[in-house]
Order: sequence, then C-alpha cells, then structure tokens
Amino acid sequence: MKFVKIALVLFFLAAVCSGGFIYCLYTSLNTPHEHVKSTQYVVIEKGSTPMEIIEKLATEGILNSSFATQLYLRTLGDAGNLQAGEYQFPSPITPLQVLKELEKGEERTIKLTIPEGFTRFDIASRIAERFPQSPPVTDKQILLLMEDTALIKEIAPAAKNLEGYMYPSTYSFPRESNPADIIKTLVEQFKKTWRPEWTEQAKQIGRSPHEIVTIASLVETESKFDAERSIVASVIYNRLGKNIPLGIDQTAVYIAKMQNRWDGTINKSDLEVDSPYNTRRFGGIPPGPISSVTESSISAALNPAQTDYIYYVLNVQANDGSHHFYSTASEFEKGKAEYQRWLEQQRKEMRDANNN
Repeated sequence: MKFVKIALVLFFLAAVCSGGFIYCLYTSLNTPHEHVKSTQYVVIEKGSTPMEIIEKLATEGILNSSFATQLYLRTLGDAGNLQAGEYQFPSPITPLQVLKELEKGEERTIKLTIPEGFTRFDIASRIAERFPQSPPVTDKQILLLMEDTALIKEIAPAAKNLEGYMYPSTYSFPRESNPADIIKTLVEQFKKTWRPEWTEQAKQIGRSPHEIVTIASLVETESKFDAERSIVASVIYNRLGKNIPLGIDQTAVYIAKMQNRWDGTINKSDLEVDSPYNTRRFGGIPPGPISSVTESSISAALNPAQTDYIYYVLNVQANDGSHHFYSTASEFEKGKAEYQRWLEQQRKEMRDANNN
C-alpha cells in the first residue's frame, strides 16, 4: 500500500512538472518579443540547418532565446519548412510568428501600395519614388509607358492610356524591378479581376467595357463606401438619361493633374476649363477613366441601384464621407446649403488653428 502511495505521489509530481513545462513552452512560443532589427534585413543563407537558423536569430536579437523554439521544432514543428531568404521581422514578434515568416522564403522586396482612386499621375510618382533607377527615370517617362495599351486591347481597344486599368492593391516587387514590369503587374491584376461575363453584361446595358470602367472611376472617386456606390452609380445613370451634366468635381481635379497644375484645391477656373473631361461643361461621361478602380466600383457601374435620385451631397452630420441623396432640386438646395455652412465652419476652424 505504501508503494502505491509513493507511486501516486511521483505520478502526480511528474504530471505537475510536465504540465508546468508545457505551459512554460507554450508561453515562450506565444509571447511577443521586442527587438531593434525591424527595419533591417536578416539574411538566412542557403544550406543553413534549422538549428543554425534559430541560433542566428537569437544572436541577432529577433528571438529572446533559442531553447523553446528549437525544442518546438524537434518535437511538434516541421524544421524542413524553414527556407533561406532575406527577411524583415516586425517588432514585437512571437517565436511562432518568426517560424511562420521563415516558411515563406522571402527575397528582399519593396512594397508598393496603390490606393483606391489613385490616378496614373499618382501611380507614376509613387513608382518613381519607390523604385529609383540608374540612370534616373522621371514621372513623365513612366507616364509615357502608360500610353502603351497593348495589354488591355482585348478589354478596351479604344483606351488611349492605362488609366483605370492598373488595379489598386499592395504589391511586393523585387528591388531591381523596373517601371515597365511594375505597370504590367498592375494591369495583369486588373485583368485577373475583370470577369469575362462583365463584358457581356456591359453590352446588355448598352455600354462598352471602357465606358463601364470610366463610370466606375467616377463612382470610385465619389464614394468610399461599397454599400453606397451603387446609389452613386444610379445618380450618374439618371443624369445621363435626363441629359443633365454629371457635374463631378473630381473630373476637374483630374484635368488639373493632366495639365500639371493641381495644387490640392479646386479653383473656380478649374470648373470652367475647356476639356472633354469637364463634366460641368460637357454632357455624357468623360472620354476615359479618371482613376484606378476596384471590383466594388465596377460592380456598381454594372449594377446601379434603381432610384430616382439625381443629386447627392456630403452627409455633414455623419462626417464620415457618406452622402445624402435627393430626387428634387429643392431638397438638394437645402442639403447643399447645410453643407456649405458646415464647410465654412471647417474653414474658420482651420484659420483659427493656423493663427494660434
């Protein structure tokens, strides 16, 4: 009987120790560790063993210690998945997150983010900034590359440039990438997003794919809310149906960018400029897109909501970029007056802040 009690006590102690050890291991693997190498690249050479990799990361300070990570790899992990490459490890980071990064085998890359609604002028400037060439390549030279529409001739044979056909997203490119390759990747992503049935759907509503992308770009620049975009599209179609100029001020911004004079403010002269892109002076849609477009805006252009709205004004109560929509001029004028009062208050507060 005494032997049984001793055995039970030893079993209990072993279980407690085992449980404690597992808890400590779990905690070590899942506890974020801060380090000072988050902006630097750590090179994992080809041929490095898993244990050599872990030791190196511990020496570099990416890992707090190598013991828990090595033990995990030997027992539960798959050491064979770790790959050579050039890595940037964010800080803080857990050992398990480090192992996940090591499974990607990343070469050193440069991230390029193209926000929704970016124009080709914005994209050219960002490419020039993020991917300096030797000899240097200017924004103007990159824009010239964007006039080659061979990549989109099947979708938009009438397009004069690639505006609207460079898909907004975040990309990773090798350091040595050149502007032509980057532009091609952006266009290829658009082509992957464009669905073959959309071409037929555009035809059914009497529009070409190029016209749909153009309308989508107007929607893109007018609303950032997916749920609202089909309503904005309905306003555009309703105004087109009534032969009312669209009056979209973002087309004036686009003209200013085309003429290399955009200073961040829409001036009265911008609204009066003689250009087919000026939707205040000319009816119909512009001759081409005015920005990059997302799948959401393309869908809205193809599937506008069924409304009788012909006006919209920023919703100043929500102050989140959403809009109020109106069917009559009298309703619109009330909403517009409220917006103008709000706008003047915003300007006053800005002036006061600058004077203090």
